[in-house]
Amino acid sequence: MNIAFPYIVGDFGEPMAMIQWVVICYVLTYASLMLVFGKLGDLFGHRRIFGIGLGVSAVGLLLVSVSPSFEGLLFFRFLQGLGSGLVTSVGPALIIALYPDEQRGRAVGMFTLIYALGSMLGPSVGGWLVEQFDWRAVFWFRAPIALFSLVLLTTLPATARRLEKPSYDIAGSITLILAMSSFLLTLNQLQRLEAQGILPVLGFALVFALSVAGFIRAENRAKEPILKLGVFKNLDFTIVNLTSCLVYLSTFSVMLIIPFLLPRLPGLPVSMAGLVLAIGFVGASLAAPIGGRLIGPLRANWICFAGATMTGLGILAIGQVTGGEDLWWMIGALLLQGIGTGLFQVSYMYIVTGTLPLADRGVSGSLAMLTRTIGVVASVTTLTMTFAWMREAASAGGLDEAESFQNAFQGTFTLAGGGLLVFLLATMVRSRVWLGRPEQ
Repeated sequence: MNIAFPYIVGDFGEPMAMIQWVVICYVLTYASLMLVFGKLGDLFGHRRIFGIGLGVSAVGLLLVSVSPSFEGLLFFRFLQGLGSGLVTSVGPALIIALYPDEQRGRAVGMFTLIYALGSMLGPSVGGWLVEQFDWRAVFWFRAPIALFSLVLLTTLPATARRLEKPSYDIAGSITLILAMSSFLLTLNQLQRLEAQGILPVLGFALVFALSVAGFIRAENRAKEPILKLGVFKNLDFTIVNLTSCLVYLSTFSVMLIIPFLLPRLPGLPVSMAGLVLAIGFVGASLAAPIGGRLIGPLRANWICFAGATMTGLGILAIGQVTGGEDLWWMIGALLLQGIGTGLFQVSYMYIVTGTLPLADRGVSGSLAMLTRTIGVVASVTTLTMTFAWMREAASAGGLDEAESFQNAFQGTFTLAGGGLLVFLLATMVRSRVWLGRPEQ
């Protein structure tokens, strides 16, 4: 729906800066609730939670498409985020349940493939809908798809409830939602330091710290905790999850910054620019099923490390682009990054869903999706600030507008890709994370 952003604010007469709230209302909702919904799926059945999510999503999409005001649109985006959180949190667990455990690699490969295909097709379909109808079509078009999926869901085998009388961790849920919300808002407020000062950042950061302390206390006391925190005593598991956050932080630089470079390349039509942006997702689509089949003959942590390394090298290579004559270099770099990310996604989800107990498969799948979201949100904040700072510094140093942009472009991608590679190099102090037999 990013293609529809200018049309949304234009229709309601809002300044462009207000589009951030269209994103925040959605992302904040589903990210803060994802682990909670994953736990509900483990307790009450993944198919049931998935079905509720599809229904809520359909209603939310229809309401957004008929919203008479910008304020109403923001509220309905919250409802849409609620539905997406329900669907996304148990999606991995639902597809894994369709395969025997020895074929779990193939299952997560299929999930990653479909995810990559959706990301690849989304901008093209969204652009066509806006062109043929208006921005509201980006939303109402998806409601029938959600409802049709709800019908198809009835053909899947029902997932059993874990307990007859489940004990739900209410205190853990509340503190977790507060922690995730305040964390994402802290990152968001970092972009407004110059306009609003440090106090909002410190305020949200304090709420985050207190909420995390409350969550840890609640989980240690709960009979049926949302997340068994003891799993993070496994340092290998913690490192792999941190790597996931950094992989998505670096890869989102492609969608964040390259769209501003492509119009500057002489002779590149808009239609071709969209195809260039999709190259990374093409690579991920190609790598996902291959990665799923490689797990077994090769250890998942080997593939995970190889994928993260290829991702970092691809991002680093993009930073070497200097102009239109380097277009094929950039396409190759994007393909390398996409293949690496696809391999990483498959192997990472395999590791996470295999480390947590089978009964917590909903939580493990939602944890894998949550690290993706954290990385993307962190990317929007840190890389946007980095790009702006480098551009201003280059201008202050006497460079013209084109040179300042190029300097910031190269510096941001070098930092994103190089930072990921430096982190991976640092983890080799504990080389068994990637090269040894994973702890279970």
